[in-house]
Order: sequence, then structure tokens, then C-alpha cells
Amino acid sequence: MDKITLYEFESPNIKISMKVYFNEKNDLIFDGYDIGKTVSKLMGDSDYEYYYTIKFGEAKKIAKLFNIDINEKIDFLREIKNHFNQNDAYSKFGKFMKDNNIEFESFTWR
Repeated sequence: MDKITLYEFESPNIKISMKVYFNEKNDLIFDGYDIGKTVSKLMGDSDYEYYYTIKFGEAKKIAKLFNIDINEKIDFLREIKNHFNQNDAYSKFGKFMKDNNIEFESFTWR
């Protein structure tokens, strides 16, 4: 399973990691994880997990918007990174999907 890192950051107070990949069901997964003192101050717990699950049929809509072949998965994932590669990637990707009527599930845990 190929994973593409969209964004990573590490300092003494926080570590942030966001990745995108296809799981064994062929769903597109956006997986994020923040941990550290800053997260504890903001969220009340030292770690924060968040992710989107996009069914393959909905991921095809994203591929069409990016004018890329969904079957070339690593290229497709890299194209997502080209558009969403900053600290706000999770919120921007969610907005992009809402704006383009792409169905997805979201989950957060803290």
C-alpha cells in the first residue's frame, strides 16, 4: 500500500503528520495525526487523530477534476499532494470535497 505524505512538521512542542493512500477496500484515505504539548493545550489531550474516507467511486470524481487517471494510483496521490500540502491540508481538502459534491466520511478523535 503506497502512502504519500502530504505534510509533516516536528518541533519540541508538536508533531504533525498527514498522509493519503488507498486502503485494502480501495477507499481513498486521508489520515492525519497531531501529538505534543501544543495539542494538549488546545485539545485537552496530547494527541489528535483525524481522517476522511472516500469510496472509490467518489475518488473517481476527484481524479476527473484533476484530469488524472484514477488507476494510476501513485500519480493520483501525488496530484492530491500538489493541491493539499500545507498545515491546513485537512480542512482545505474537506472544503474541496464539499464544494465539488464529493461524498466522504470524516472522523476525529482526541
